[in-house]
Amino acid sequence: MNYLYTPLLYLLLPLVLLRLSWRRIKSPDYGKRWRERLGWFSGQPAAGGVWIHAVSVGEVQAIEPLVRHLQNTRPQLPITVTTSTPTGSERVRLLFHEGVFHVYYPYDLPGPVSRFLDRVQPSLLVMVETEIWPNMLRQCDARGISTLLANGRLSARSARRYGYLKGFFKRVFALISAVAAQSEADAQRFVALGAPGERVKVTGSIKFDMRIPASVQEQTQVVRRVWGDRPVWVAASTHEGEEEQVLAAHRQILKQIPGALLVLVPRHPDRFERVAGLVQKAGFSLIRRSSEQACGQHTQVFLGDSMGELPVFLGVADVAFIGGSLVAVGGHNMLEAAAQGVPVIFGPHVFNFSAIARLLRDREAAVMVQGSDALGEQVAAWLQDASERSRIGENGRQVVEQNRGALQHLIAMVDGYIEPPMPGSEGKAGGLRQ
Repeated sequence: MNYLYTPLLYLLLPLVLLRLSWRRIKSPDYGKRWRERLGWFSGQPAAGGVWIHAVSVGEVQAIEPLVRHLQNTRPQLPITVTTSTPTGSERVRLLFHEGVFHVYYPYDLPGPVSRFLDRVQPSLLVMVETEIWPNMLRQCDARGISTLLANGRLSARSARRYGYLKGFFKRVFALISAVAAQSEADAQRFVALGAPGERVKVTGSIKFDMRIPASVQEQTQVVRRVWGDRPVWVAASTHEGEEEQVLAAHRQILKQIPGALLVLVPRHPDRFERVAGLVQKAGFSLIRRSSEQACGQHTQVFLGDSMGELPVFLGVADVAFIGGSLVAVGGHNMLEAAAQGVPVIFGPHVFNFSAIARLLRDREAAVMVQGSDALGEQVAAWLQDASERSRIGENGRQVVEQNRGALQHLIAMVDGYIEPPMPGSEGKAGGLRQ
C-alpha cells in the first residue's frame, strides 16, 4: 500500500476534479479557487507560524477560541486556517476577516502538498478531529513540522476501515506528534492503529466549550417576539433522504398542534432549492429566510436557507432534531442545542458523535428515535409539555457546563509547542519553538 497510495490518488484525480465541476453546477462556490486545492494560490503568511486545518463550518466554530487565544497572546504569530468546503471557507472569512491567512486544504498528493508547505512554512500543524492524510504527515515529518490532532475522534466504524490496512496506517499514525482525543474509547482506537501511547491524551471534546454570543441571544429574542408564542421545532443540518422523514413527522404533528412551526435547515447550501421544492410538493405553506418575508401565523415551514444563523434558530426552538442521524451520515453536533437548554432528538446513526449522544441520553437530555413516526410522536409530546421540555433542556445545559475544559487542555498542548509569552507580555508577540 505504501507504493500504491500515491499512484492511486493520481489516477483518481481526474474523477475528483470532475466531481468538483459537477458540484459547481449546484453550488458555484465549488468551482472557485480550485487551484488552491492543487497548492497554487496567491499571497502567503510569514514563515514559522501555526497552521490549523478545520474541514467545514463545525470545525471552524470549534477552533475559534484557540485562534482567539493565539491572536491575543501572540499577535504577530502567523496563523493559517485551511478548510475543505466553501461553507467552511465562508465561516473563516466571517469570523476572522483578515486576521488569519486562509486557503483551501491541498489534495493529498506530493506536488500540491509540497507547494503548499513551501509557501506556508508552518512550524506546527493542528488537525481537527479525523484529518489523517498520509502524504501530508510524511512531508511534515520530513520537514520537522510538529503535528497535533486536536479534538481527535475515531469511531468504531472508521477504526475498522483503517484496520483493513493496519500495516500501512500504523506507519501513518506513528507520524503524528500528539493526539488530543475526545474520549478514552477514541484514544484506545488511535493507539491500536499505531499512534504511540505516550503521545495520546484524553482531553474531552472542545465542542463542550462553546459559548453562545450575546448577539445570538439578542437575535433569538427578536425572532421570538416576531414569531409569537407558537410552538416551534427545528430540524437542523438535514441531509438527502432525511427531509422527507422530517416533513412526514411535521404533518403528523400538525394534526395534534395545528399552529406548530417547523424550521428546516439543510446542511448544505447547494440543496436549498431542492428542499424548498420538497416542502412545496408536500403541500406545506413555506417561507424562505432568503426571501426576507414575514413568517406569519399560517406559515407551516420556515426554510433556513442562510449561513451562520443556525444558533439563532436553535435558540428560538422549543425542540431540536439534529440531522444526519436518520440517514447513515453519522450525525452532527447536538451540543449547540443543548447549550441553549433545548431538548434534543436524533436518529440512530450518530457514530460521529457516539460518546456525546450516549452522554446526553444517559443524562436524560436527549432522545433517540428510529424514524419519522417516532420523531413526530416525540416532538408533539414535548411541544405539549412545557415542564418536561424545561426539565430535559436544563439537563442538557448542565451536561454542557459540567464537561467544559477540553479547550484549556488543547490550548496547553498547543502552547507546549510554542514559546510562551514573556512575563507580563499578554498581547505581545511570541514565536514557535524551533
